[in-house]
Amino acid sequence: MRDRNVSFDAHQHRDSIQQRIERSGAVDFFNLLTGPELLEMTESLLPEHRERLYPPTLTLSMFMKQALNEDRSCQRAVNDWAAQRVAEGLSVHSVSTGAYCRARARLPLQMITTLTRASGRVLCERAQSGWLWQGRPVKLADGTGISMPDTPANQGCYPQPSSQSEGVGFPLARLVAVVCLSTGAVLEAAIGPHSGKGRSELDLFRTLVSALSPGDMLLADALYCNYFLIATLQAIGVDVLFEQNGARGTDFRRGKAVGKRDHHVHWPRPKTRPDWMTAEQYQAFPEQLQVRELRVGGRILVTTLLSPRQACKRELHKLYEKRWNVELDLRCIKTTLRMETLS
Repeated sequence: MRDRNVSFDAHQHRDSIQQRIERSGAVDFFNLLTGPELLEMTESLLPEHRERLYPPTLTLSMFMKQALNEDRSCQRAVNDWAAQRVAEGLSVHSVSTGAYCRARARLPLQMITTLTRASGRVLCERAQSGWLWQGRPVKLADGTGISMPDTPANQGCYPQPSSQSEGVGFPLARLVAVVCLSTGAVLEAAIGPHSGKGRSELDLFRTLVSALSPGDMLLADALYCNYFLIATLQAIGVDVLFEQNGARGTDFRRGKAVGKRDHHVHWPRPKTRPDWMTAEQYQAFPEQLQVRELRVGGRILVTTLLSPRQACKRELHKLYEKRWNVELDLRCIKTTLRMETLS
């Protein structure tokens, strides 16, 4: 029953977003980019350009609308902008797509990625206090896979999984994102090959740690329940709530009991140094890590919130249940942008 309800909620959420997209035009994105929150940053990122038919800010606005349209053709993007100009009583020079396509090709990637991060940060900072958890921002981390057309260039950067026979598979990339629980905004993301040494979900996430700030709370699945990651996050003032990794045993007879099936325990530093870590980095990690393990809701959770008064089992269980939002959010983004297979 719960799975059906979650699926129904996800469809409703996606339909609501799609309806808002259909009501939005390129002018709405232009107003956002030139609004008070992003204007200064937008102007600092603009490349040198002449006052053409499609200046960079307008081109990016049209590109954003194009990516969200059911008809993602350049002709549709140009026609929509021409119709907007006519509605505003302005002249239309041409509906040829050539000038727009050339302008789009000139957009700097750094401009797009920087503004994406900035808009996510603005949304997160605007979150109402009632959407926080005990007054703290909560961030979600998760990964997903994305397929793409089978071209030599794509195969070179994102080779198909070894489980697929050569010539019959598709290039596959791994995408990892940090999402704001309060607003659903993507704050940071990284993309890389789906398989190979040093290309795991955790490897990608380690490049995103800067998206977290002291006082944040991070929710993630059992994959993230890693000694070195928890120690790294603790060092910058970030608390965590993860599901226990299946490779680690939990014995509630050990450690210091703080409740029924709820205890503090010290994890020793792993004796094996990971390949990605230098000897100096390894020695800088503490020899042991104190965490709290608790069984609730049919699963074992691990957290750095040690005080049951600060965070009781029921509250932690309710908070961890919200981790499903990142699954819905990434799925919704992939579906809305039709990113299951990149164009």
